Amino acid sequence: MTSNTSPVKNFLAGGFGGVCLVGAGHPLDTIKVRLQTQPNPPLYSGAFDCGKQIVMKESFFGLYKGMLAPILGVTPMYATCFLGYGIGKSLQTPDANGELRPHQLFAAGMMAGVFTTSIMAPGERVKCLLQIQASTKGPPKYAGPWDCMRQIYREAGLFKGIYRGTMATLLRDVPASGMYFMSYEMLKKAITPEGKTSDQLGPGRILFAGGMAGIFNWMVAIAPDTLKSRYQTAPEGTYTGIRQVFVEMVRTEGAGSLFKGLTPVMLRAFPANAACFLGFELAMKFLNWAAPNL
Repeated sequence: MTSNTSPVKNFLAGGFGGVCLVGAGHPLDTIKVRLQTQPNPPLYSGAFDCGKQIVMKESFFGLYKGMLAPILGVTPMYATCFLGYGIGKSLQTPDANGELRPHQLFAAGMMAGVFTTSIMAPGERVKCLLQIQASTKGPPKYAGPWDCMRQIYREAGLFKGIYRGTMATLLRDVPASGMYFMSYEMLKKAITPEGKTSDQLGPGRILFAGGMAGIFNWMVAIAPDTLKSRYQTAPEGTYTGIRQVFVEMVRTEGAGSLFKGLTPVMLRAFPANAACFLGFELAMKFLNWAAPNL
């Protein structure tokens, strides 16, 4: 993953990696959001019970509700993410061996998190609302992602409605993206056989590095992600901001409530992010072969 790759290749390869991530991880993401936003007393005893109830009541495809929104957003989002990371790397001064140190990789990853928030926040808002509506009583409010976005805009406008939770998304994505890319690059370096470069790693090693990077990412992201999901799906006027969500959750449900959905997150993190990085690396290799001057 080089910093001087063309923006067009970053767009195409990053988009393909994002599609791979969503396809591999969306069912467990649905379970995570249901667990994070369930009322007290809870509807589900855990991740397995939540998944079982979804399949029984809504069919297997209930696990894929809300998937269209992130699918439509992944191409520009992951293009921006990988491009932002490349720009962040280019702003760092490498050491005598031409390599970036861990804290520099972390800083470059944080840049990627800043870049993607403008695209990520609206998609996350729509996705979460669609994921939880099937668990509420009465007929569904939204017919799909476009109808959901239209109703949000009509009720609360662009910034208070569609972009609600932007600061919460930043709080999650900036440090988590730093951990994500830093751990991926360091793991690739650690598992590269002597005499080879990380660009020569096979699919198995890329899957391992990408999957572990996803786990490290969510170790940082899970608590702010819970706050974001609760804030974005609460009725208008419930909270004045993300700080109030934090105070109320800790006061009424305990600090452990910040880690709701941890099990499906970790189960999802490895395969989804392994698929993402493998998709990105394979697409980039294909593009470098098929269109070297692109």
